[in-house]
Amino acid sequence: MAAGGSYSIVEYFGGGDGYRCGYCKHENGNFSHGMWSHTMTVQDYQDLIDRGWRRSGKYVYKPIMNKTCCPQYTIRCHALNFHPSKTHKKTLKKVNSFLSKGEMPVEKHDEGHEGEPMDSVHEEGVQPPPQDPLKIDHSEVQDISTSPDTDITNSTAPTTPRDDAAPTPAEKTTNVMPKPGKGADPNRPLCRKAKDLRKERRLQKEQQKQQEAVSSSVNPATSKSSSNQPKSLEEFNIESLPDDPLHRLEVRLVRSNPPSPQFKASFDASYQVYKLYQIAIHKDPPDKPTESQFKRFLCDSPLEAETAPDGPDVGYGSFHQQYWLDGRIVAVGVLDILPSCVSSVYLYYHPDFSSLSLGTYSALREIAFTRQLQQQSPKLAYYYLGFYVHSCPKMRYKKSWKFRDQKEREPWRLYMWRLERCRETQSNLLI
Repeated sequence: MAAGGSYSIVEYFGGGDGYRCGYCKHENGNFSHGMWSHTMTVQDYQDLIDRGWRRSGKYVYKPIMNKTCCPQYTIRCHALNFHPSKTHKKTLKKVNSFLSKGEMPVEKHDEGHEGEPMDSVHEEGVQPPPQDPLKIDHSEVQDISTSPDTDITNSTAPTTPRDDAAPTPAEKTTNVMPKPGKGADPNRPLCRKAKDLRKERRLQKEQQKQQEAVSSSVNPATSKSSSNQPKSLEEFNIESLPDDPLHRLEVRLVRSNPPSPQFKASFDASYQVYKLYQIAIHKDPPDKPTESQFKRFLCDSPLEAETAPDGPDVGYGSFHQQYWLDGRIVAVGVLDILPSCVSSVYLYYHPDFSSLSLGTYSALREIAFTRQLQQQSPKLAYYYLGFYVHSCPKMRYKKSWKFRDQKEREPWRLYMWRLERCRETQSNLLI
C-alpha cells in the first residue's frame, strides 16, 4: 500500500504449467509465476523487481529459476559508480560524429540485432537469422602471379636467374650451402625483452605520478586541469558537438500512463517506428505489430502516477523517452521511474539508424538520466537493464556491461550473482 492510501490489486495465475519459451522455442519449457496487475503502487513494484519480477504491460511475472529452460537474471548497476568502457566511448563518439558531420557508419552483420530487452511472455523473443559462414571476397585477394610487385612477364628487368631461386631437380641431389646473410643492422638499437620494456614503462608512469603530485602541492589549481582525468558520461554525451551541428537530437520524456498530452500527440509517429522495428529487426509479419498490441505491450501499465516530497520532479510511474532527430521520432525507450531505480522496459528504433548502435547509446543516456534524477532524489541510484538470458543470442550485447550485479531471488532466500560467475555456471551447463 502506498503512503497516500493506494492499494495494489493483482490476480495470481500460479506457475505450475509450462508454456512455450520465446528464447529457445521449447514448447513447454518456460516456467514462471505470473499475475495480472489491475493497479500497483511504485513501491510495491520496486519490491517485486528487487526479487526478480518484471512486467510486460500489466502482466507481472517471475521465472522459476531452478525449473525454467532459460533462466532470466535481473541485472542492474549503481549509476554513480558507472564508468563507460572503450566500446561505450566508441558508440558515443559514433553518434556524435553522425550528429555533427552526418557520417553514417557502415552497418556490420552483427549489428542491428543488439538484443533489446524482449522480456514479454506474450511477445516471443525472436532469434536473429543464423549468420552466413565466413566468406572470402575473392575480388579483394590478389593473385601472386598477377600482383604488380611480382609480375615477371610484364617486367622490363632482365630475366637473369636469381641466386636464391629454387634448385632444379638435378640440383636437389647435391647439398647447396645457403648464402650467408648480412646479419643484424648495426645502425638499429638492440632487441630488448618485453618484460624489460614493461618495467621501463611502469617506472616512467610512477615518475610521472610523482611529478604530478609535486606540481599539485605547489599549484593545485593548474594540476587539476592538467591531470589526465577520465571523462564522465555526461561529458561524452556533449563531446565534439558544434554550436550548429548538421543534425539535431532532442530527448523528450513523456508520461505514458496516464497518457500526457505530449504522449497522445506523438502516439501515431511512435507506433509507426515500433511497427518498422518489429518487422525489420524481429522479423514479425506485417500484421502482427498492431496498434492494440502496441498499446497492450508498451503503453498500458499498472503503475500509478505518484509524487513525493523527496522524489524526482517528474514523479514516479511509466514513461516513454523519445529521441527526436531533426523533428521526427527515431527511437523510443520505455522506462519505469521507481523510488530506488530507473527500470528499462523496452527499446525500439527506426531500422534506418541501426548502424548507430542505438541500443547501447540509449542505455548510456538512461544511465545519465538516472544520475540526473539521483541529484533530486538521493535514494534513486540504480539503473535496471532488464533480464539477462545467457543462452539467448539477442542478449549477448549485455555481456559488455561489466558494471552490473545479477540477482536471483527465491522465496526466503537472496542470491547476489556476479555476471562472470553466472556466465561460467551456465556455460558449463550448456556443454
